[in-house]
Amino acid sequence: MPQKAIVIGAGLGGIAAALRLRKKGYAVTLIDKQDKLGGRAYVHERNGYTFDAGPTVVTAHFLFDELFALFGKKREDYINFVPVYPWYRIQFADGSKFDYGGTLEQTLAEIRRISPEDEAGYLKLLEHTKRIFDVGFTQLGDVPFDSLLSMLKVAPAMISLGTWRTVWQMACKYIKSDKLRRVFSFQPLLVGGNPYNTTAIYSLIQYLERQWGVHFAMGGTGAIIAGLEKLMREEGIEIRLGEEVSEIVLEEDRTLPGVIWWANGVRLSTGESLQTTKTAGPVVCNADAPSVYRYLIKPNARPHWPDKKIDNLKYSMGLFVLYFGTTKQYPDIAHHTIILGEKYKQLLHEMFDLHQLEPKDFSIYLHRPTATDPSMAPAGCDCFYALVPVPNLQANLDWKKIGNDYRNRIVQYLQVTTLPGLVECITEDFYVTPEHFRDNLNTLHGTGFSIQPTFTQSAYFRFHNKSEDIEGLYFVGAGTHPGAGMPGVLCSAKVLDRIVPDANAETIAAKSG
Repeated sequence: MPQKAIVIGAGLGGIAAALRLRKKGYAVTLIDKQDKLGGRAYVHERNGYTFDAGPTVVTAHFLFDELFALFGKKREDYINFVPVYPWYRIQFADGSKFDYGGTLEQTLAEIRRISPEDEAGYLKLLEHTKRIFDVGFTQLGDVPFDSLLSMLKVAPAMISLGTWRTVWQMACKYIKSDKLRRVFSFQPLLVGGNPYNTTAIYSLIQYLERQWGVHFAMGGTGAIIAGLEKLMREEGIEIRLGEEVSEIVLEEDRTLPGVIWWANGVRLSTGESLQTTKTAGPVVCNADAPSVYRYLIKPNARPHWPDKKIDNLKYSMGLFVLYFGTTKQYPDIAHHTIILGEKYKQLLHEMFDLHQLEPKDFSIYLHRPTATDPSMAPAGCDCFYALVPVPNLQANLDWKKIGNDYRNRIVQYLQVTTLPGLVECITEDFYVTPEHFRDNLNTLHGTGFSIQPTFTQSAYFRFHNKSEDIEGLYFVGAGTHPGAGMPGVLCSAKVLDRIVPDANAETIAAKSG
């Protein structure tokens, strides 16, 4: 009888965890409260328009290749990735633009057009980010930081690489142009961080992009989920959707020194219990780690994570995402456009530190998948989403009251700055707010990316992949090491390969002994 494993949450981290546990020999059950797989990578279909709800930038597609290779299969038979150029078009408040990505020469040509004196500095910055990448991603991206000793071992290397700096400070060290400093430091916003206080470890994203480029899955992110679902079903993973976990079932055990609690399964909101076997089957949470500790585990079983400590963490921003189609096409709009507001730094300070909403100035990630895949909209039409960072729910904003007005302001802003005639041609539009992330994705404070990637909330100081308090309980996803974003959550599942024993490993060891 195969040992059982339960995975809570069917986002990309949970799906990757389920596949890796299946490879280890477990009978895996994957549970999610939504009616579809994907978590943030949900798909909405409306009258011929396909809207990817969440992650759309694929920067390390080899991590998907690995999941299929576990079972001797090829990702290309399930998912079709195509390169995107430019990776991002950066649009400044004065209307000027910078096309970021492609070959190194293409990027250097853009730098020379904006600030020729920064060409040499960019090459030095890129070399520095490669050194950070070689340590932070290649060596440590799938390594658990479950003890202070594990952190101390790498601290000298991290300090020598200057990762005590922020991403913004790292850009300023090499780049003189304010515009280009923004270009080469905005990346933390894609994983929930403020460039002005996110540790420079996350500068490795620049080299990650340079090494593998930026890709898009034909059919959208939903096509990635569909390919992974097919693989999971082929490998016998049980998928239970529309079911919410209300409690992680714990068993007290005082027979082992220092061990009090074991994760022994889960209880659903319907009252049904699903059990693993103590010391045998893991429970893996792809659900938001702060929310899991706060709401699914009783306080006396989590001495490392009391409510006060959870309250004192710094949380990522929330997201307001407007999805819309247009009855005409905008062929001059790139696949990924980063629109930086006039009060960029002030906007980030107000949002992250003061929890204030700026009503008139916006920084927006505008996604136009039809630039690469026209099938995502009816013929002659375009498909978009506009992702706007906003304060999380610690700001006590009532989005039910202000949401429509905020939507209208964004549409007007886009019409003036980027999409002329939008008001007349917008169709099939709807939006989600931080309340959606709280109510449907169960993130604490409605965050878009769990906790911020600051220096004191990274590696050992982030939520551990293996619970400090409860045996058999593990975490993957945005709030755990190594962090948010597709590469981060996929690597968090790779950590399980190192810390979860193979199914029946203990039984086999006992027999051989």
